[in-house]
Amino acid sequence: MSEAEERRWVTVMLDKLAAQESKRMLGDGELAARAGRLSAQYLDGRARPASVRWVTNQNTRWGSCTPAEGSIRLSHRLQGMPEYVIDYVLLHELAHLLVPGHGPRFWSLLDSYPRTERARGYLEGVVAADRLPHLPAARGE
Repeated sequence: MSEAEERRWVTVMLDKLAAQESKRMLGDGELAARAGRLSAQYLDGRARPASVRWVTNQNTRWGSCTPAEGSIRLSHRLQGMPEYVIDYVLLHELAHLLVPGHGPRFWSLLDSYPRTERARGYLEGVVAADRLPHLPAARGE
């Protein structure tokens, strides 16, 4: 196995482990605690949500935020995804408590999270895969 192939497989296996770890469903309380840690680590603790919870009525968004109420909602579709993806979506919504739109100030808040681009790529891949026609499972012949 070449070094490049070995690195690729290590990355694949680490992503699989991360996905397995995140399959344990976080409750709303754990989600709120995680949001607090992320705010402290990446936003100097400035984003203080009043509530953070999972919802089942968001099928076109990964998360949403109502800054006036301080509420953050994450789509149940994130459950089972790698932790860094959930953290990115949480951090994205936390940033909206500080900056409402998606302008340069907003994105500069997310610059400190090292897995922003990777998480966005993961979510884009999920969306793209959902748009593909569903093919019958390949037979092991």
